[in-house]
Amino acid sequence: MSAVAPLPEDVVERIGGILGDTANGFTGSQIAQLLTRCRLPDPGPITKRARITEALLAEQRRTGSGAAVVAFLHGAMHPARWTGQHGHFEAQRAALNEALAFAGLRVREDGRVARRRAATTLSEAAARTRRLRDALTARNGHAQVFAYCNAELLADDCFNAVFEAVKGLAQRIREMSGIDADGARLVDAAFGGQQPVLVFNALQTETDYNEQRGLATILKGLFSAVRNPQAHTPKLLWHLSEDDALDLLGTLSLLHRRLDHAVVPGRLRPGA
Repeated sequence: MSAVAPLPEDVVERIGGILGDTANGFTGSQIAQLLTRCRLPDPGPITKRARITEALLAEQRRTGSGAAVVAFLHGAMHPARWTGQHGHFEAQRAALNEALAFAGLRVREDGRVARRRAATTLSEAAARTRRLRDALTARNGHAQVFAYCNAELLADDCFNAVFEAVKGLAQRIREMSGIDADGARLVDAAFGGQQPVLVFNALQTETDYNEQRGLATILKGLFSAVRNPQAHTPKLLWHLSEDDALDLLGTLSLLHRRLDHAVVPGRLRPGA
């Protein structure tokens, strides 16, 4: 990243508040480690948020540059540091990006800081960190989709929002059917054959069976198209635009709505 102008003090204070938060931020020892790695003088035994803020502001004033803030964010948001805490990482990234919007910066999915057009209002800054979620809300996205990928939606993470939502759909089918499988095998076991474990309709006519098979085909197509490429292809090579993500999430919402009315034959009968 080229030369970085000093960040507004309010933005730096917000960064300190997020990363030094008592409940969700770093521990004192983690902060000390980060400051050491960034070669920043440690202000000493004060509150965690003040410790981060003072260290960053002091270096900004000394150098006349925001490079130290960027370096600290690179260390704090390196993905390896958040292994097994993806939801927490995305929540922190979303919070940081709302503050960084006023400095014309953002933290990318890979933990690196990049430039963007600076926000000038609170609503503009907030909107940039929840655009994907708001767009899906406007499309009447299903509650189960939000439940499985809310952190990714808030972070405008198209790639992982779709990935987590598809995983969530598979989990719901497993819970409804009692079948421990995944992908096409799960769909075939749950919805296939003349006596499926889960049915979308009464299966009384050829049209009913065609609908059952058609929805199962859509499910298998989604699992193949989304789960397999994302599991084996680096994120940078598997591009997913916001429009494509919204279309896929809309399809997932449709399937969840059909599952809302799916039953296990013999378990639920009219009037039972």
